[in-house]
Amino acid sequence: MAGGQRSMRLNKPCILLIVVAGMERFAFKGVVSNLVTYLTDVVKMSNSTAAKTVNSWCGVTSMLPLLVVPLADSYWYRYSTILAFSFLYITGLLALTSTALLWTWISVDKTGGSSFLFWSLYLISLGLSGYNPSLQAFGADQLETDNDLPCTKDEKKPDSKSLFFQWWYFGICSGSLLGVSVMSYIQDTSGWGIGFAIPTIVMITSVAIFLFSSRFYTYRQQDMDVNSKPLQNIFQAIKTTTSKLKNFGFTLPAASNKSNKSSHVIELELQEKPLCGENKDLGEPQKSSIELPQSVKVVLRLFPIWAMLLMFAVIFQQPATFFTKQGMTMKRNIGRNLLIPPAMLQSAITISIILLMPLYDKVLIPLTRLITRQEKGINVMQRMGIGMVLSIIAMVIAAVVERERLRIASKLESQSETIPLSIFWLLPQYILLGISDIFTVVGMQEFFYCEVPIRMRTMGIALYTSVFGVGSFMSAFLIWLIEIFTSSGGGDGWFSDDMREARLDKYYWLLAISSALSLLLYMVLCRYYKSRSELDSETYK
Repeated sequence: MAGGQRSMRLNKPCILLIVVAGMERFAFKGVVSNLVTYLTDVVKMSNSTAAKTVNSWCGVTSMLPLLVVPLADSYWYRYSTILAFSFLYITGLLALTSTALLWTWISVDKTGGSSFLFWSLYLISLGLSGYNPSLQAFGADQLETDNDLPCTKDEKKPDSKSLFFQWWYFGICSGSLLGVSVMSYIQDTSGWGIGFAIPTIVMITSVAIFLFSSRFYTYRQQDMDVNSKPLQNIFQAIKTTTSKLKNFGFTLPAASNKSNKSSHVIELELQEKPLCGENKDLGEPQKSSIELPQSVKVVLRLFPIWAMLLMFAVIFQQPATFFTKQGMTMKRNIGRNLLIPPAMLQSAITISIILLMPLYDKVLIPLTRLITRQEKGINVMQRMGIGMVLSIIAMVIAAVVERERLRIASKLESQSETIPLSIFWLLPQYILLGISDIFTVVGMQEFFYCEVPIRMRTMGIALYTSVFGVGSFMSAFLIWLIEIFTSSGGGDGWFSDDMREARLDKYYWLLAISSALSLLLYMVLCRYYKSRSELDSETYK
């Protein structure tokens, strides 16, 4: 390792924050992984309505950081932001737990009960919007090195921040695994009150650990510097531009005796005062007035790649919605007494990540080095593309398995919902999605973090999460649109509440074909895309 083994070790504050992040993921996944079951079985929503509700909520949760992060970076320290938004997070969890405990009474007033449920969910979203990006950026601040990016300009060698993000992802995957496997079982067997109370207690404990470990942290002042205040830079740029526009003078040239014929023509002549001239009155250096356009250009340059990743995010929503509803109709017992909760299969995704991620560096990269003759084996664009291919294969397998489930169900005479097809037939699609995570999700984190300006690195994390936010909204919109077209003739459509009549196999084929088209466009874009380091190299030549 470059710099010696000691330089590549994580310090105590980083380890503490990774533990805190893992506990938060346990709490969040303990709620979201089985939420669609809660909405259908307890709140009595239809399958399509529950799926749209979960997708919309996940979308808002992933999109809110884009609005909150600029405020946090501009006016608050990361430490205080974490504490403030953790309070909102915990308040939302407490409200959700009370909803589950008291639903028997509050469900009498269905409008009021549903409103209280949605308020609690979106309060959790608001808390997450400031908590997660700030916690991850605060964790990166604890490193002793001053590297600004997780990958240096020498992209062949990982630095300490690459190690941090790798272990960070390992920590949140471990928390997610426990949250999905343990909490889904408790919720199905012991009730929703205790099933939501445990994640709340774990989240409170994680905040207490964060608070009592304050003396170990490194508090950097750089995030309060003017150049790292995106929102203030936006307002400052608008203020500067407005001021400069006011300084434009309009003069009417006097009519010349030699051109009496054109004396009736009035010409407006702008004084030669540049927009980006000296800024003496505003108390800010000239750099502040020109940084915004540069940042916007960088973000717009990323937009085509960002857009092509959206179909991967749509597929990413399926395990928590329709995959779970599929599993509820299948044979779930092991032996005579043990019954597997359908949501527990989501843990297969996380187990795949935890078990196979070490093999990525030790097996896959050496093999790809022999093929590509590059030190890194594959670059970040290729890494995301491979994950997209695997997600498409997962949807094809999901469509085939669902078609087999429907075939068996059509031959049964009884009206029992349980179909004699083992739930473990769903495992391949879960495992493939987990492997695709290793490629695409980790690649997205690295890509958006490296390709934005240094002062926008927290915003880079928000851009990464926004892919899944917009993907959630797209998933909800697709369900709504398909429901309109497939049920227009009076039938139940593809998303019938009767899983014997639903046609999820067609929906999965649609997702696979749409993702394949996105992959083709992504491959075309990759041929012409130049990374930030390549652009910097061309600039300095």
